[in-house]
Amino acid sequence: MKTIDLRSDTVTLPSPEMRSAMANAELGDDVFGEDPTVNRLQEMAAEMLGKEAALLTTSGTQSNLTALLTHCARGEEVIVGDESHTLIFEVGGAWAVGGLGLRPVRNDERGRLDMNEMRAAIRGDNEHFPRTGLICLENTHNRCGGAVLNEEDLDAVRDLADRNHLSLHLDGARLLNAAIALKVPVARLAGYADSVCFSLSKGLGCPVGSVLCGSREFIAEARRYRKMLGGGMRQAGVLAAAGIYALENMVDRLTEDHENARIASGGLAAIPGIALAPPPQTNLVYFTAEGWDLGAFVHRLAEEGVLCFDEGGRIRWVTHFGIERADVEEAVARLRSVMAAGIPLRRAGV
Repeated sequence: MKTIDLRSDTVTLPSPEMRSAMANAELGDDVFGEDPTVNRLQEMAAEMLGKEAALLTTSGTQSNLTALLTHCARGEEVIVGDESHTLIFEVGGAWAVGGLGLRPVRNDERGRLDMNEMRAAIRGDNEHFPRTGLICLENTHNRCGGAVLNEEDLDAVRDLADRNHLSLHLDGARLLNAAIALKVPVARLAGYADSVCFSLSKGLGCPVGSVLCGSREFIAEARRYRKMLGGGMRQAGVLAAAGIYALENMVDRLTEDHENARIASGGLAAIPGIALAPPPQTNLVYFTAEGWDLGAFVHRLAEEGVLCFDEGGRIRWVTHFGIERADVEEAVARLRSVMAAGIPLRRAGV
């Protein structure tokens, strides 16, 4: 029985062509700015996102923390969504490393920050308060079902930031998915932010990496913080070559992941007891299973060769490179069989 791994688009493996590009990469010392392959990737990424410069980092977490450290001084606050990756999944790095407070504002079901709460969260000029240093958005938004922030959403936050003399950082780990879903150039979405990062190691299929983009001045300072965080990777062209291949060959195929997510959601919605939460916009599918302890349900699916996560009271399936339409249809069929076989309310021994 084939294992169908829908846990995350981070489980993708590089294609033979990508591996060949990595093996043949021209190398140098990137800490000295001498790796030509890294330099080329950074130039390509900056141009694609409409920014002046870019910086290769080890991960989206490193990109986000590097951006926060570059934008903010110790003791300042960063406004983030209460469902954001930065708040929930980045080990409190802003607090632990940067001495920065994260001030959460409610995300709605579409991943948008509540505008009234955000206005109230911006600190006034008072010696008793920490200064507000930055606003952070996430696009697409993971825990809001892979929801897409459109240009109207981004413009509203940009306007608020400008009126309060604040910078705006965009965690765009899956920003290319958002651009594909909206059918707009990714630079249009990136243009609302002072800094933006996107992941190479999710839908683009690279083994490692993220790219942080911004002004030349911002990226020059960000290099110092990347070094502080252990991101001086020396001959990193072996990784950058994968990124170059991905930008040249893997962007348009994201539409296949979105279509497979729609196929999955359609099949799931037809199964009694399964409810989408919410219907997918991109490559993330969230759903619930009526009557089941979700941990037990995930365990049963794993026994049937379908790997996924129970994430926040919902189950998440993520379509990605290496998952074909037939895999999605088979995963739905196996789930249907699990549902039809009966409902253990809790795992054995729990």
